[in-house]
Amino acid sequence: MDEKDFEGSLVLERLAEIGKVEDFLDAIGADDVERAVSLMKRAKVDRATISVVVKKMQETDGEH
Repeated sequence: MDEKDFEGSLVLERLAEIGKVEDFLDAIGADDVERAVSLMKRAKVDRATISVVVKKMQETDGEH
């Protein structure tokens, strides 16, 4: 899972508003679900979207 999975997404738009896109992508790259969720919550991403992102992270765990 990487940046191309989120291009043009609400998640990146919200994270950009708080200046945390790079931190989020670092968390994704490190499979740090807790950090990614924390950043999305700070960016006011809705729960349903957070759940989808977590599910995708878990599905791709170890595949990069």
